[in-house]
Amino acid sequence: MALKETFYISHGSPTLSIDESIQARKFLQSWKNDVFPHTPSSILVISGHWDTTVPTVNVVDSVNDTIYDFYGFPKEMYQLKYPAPGAPKLARRVKELLRKSGFNRVDEDTKRGLDHGAWVPLFLMYPEADIPVCQLSVQSNQDGTYHYNLGKALAPLKDEGVLIMGSGSAVHNLRAIMPDSPVQPWALEFDNWLKDALLEGRYEDVNHYEQKAPHAKKAHPWPDHFYPLHVAIGAAGENAKAKLIHSSIELGTLSYASYQFTSATGS
Repeated sequence: MALKETFYISHGSPTLSIDESIQARKFLQSWKNDVFPHTPSSILVISGHWDTTVPTVNVVDSVNDTIYDFYGFPKEMYQLKYPAPGAPKLARRVKELLRKSGFNRVDEDTKRGLDHGAWVPLFLMYPEADIPVCQLSVQSNQDGTYHYNLGKALAPLKDEGVLIMGSGSAVHNLRAIMPDSPVQPWALEFDNWLKDALLEGRYEDVNHYEQKAPHAKKAHPWPDHFYPLHVAIGAAGENAKAKLIHSSIELGTLSYASYQFTSATGS
């Protein structure tokens, strides 16, 4: 079944996997009932936790390993598993589409499973772990427009029933996290700027957020958790309509704002 939607999910902290008090957890658990009732043929995740020099896909013929790419968290988190099947056909299709659009070098990684930017939200969204999953890396040495174009190249996947999901955090500055603190004004200002820009369809402003957004460098000292958003926008196609599907800020500055982008044309 052809899909018209792409998504950007703010996955926030890895403790999302176990902490019932995080608001975004309930949002993700209600995914199939309240947000997206369709069952995709496979899932492509663009995660801020896989950053490479050139676009890279994980080509896994069996079951994806669960990668515990976080340190010093409760022991139970390291016992969670998300044994989703790999999606090697999708991986090779991604590579084909990117190369066709001028991304001349696309690498394959046959050893890598799913990092927590992929498996933690999917663990809540699709707990059965029965839908094949492939990951595509970001290139933090590039810019927002590059990632928008990366997404644009992937747009045909929607017609093939593939769920394209960027996974990052709308505000992501781990050095500015403030437990037991109220929301910091600068984080709220950036979060609101992003919401307004997306809902008004000002995608060019979002592509050039470093110049356009308030507190851009403070909100994203490193762009790896923001670029998955640009991929999701690009993959939705020209004049896609944005919708805010969840909004919350934890630890003073960590935004869980998540967005749906609906294709204007179905392409």
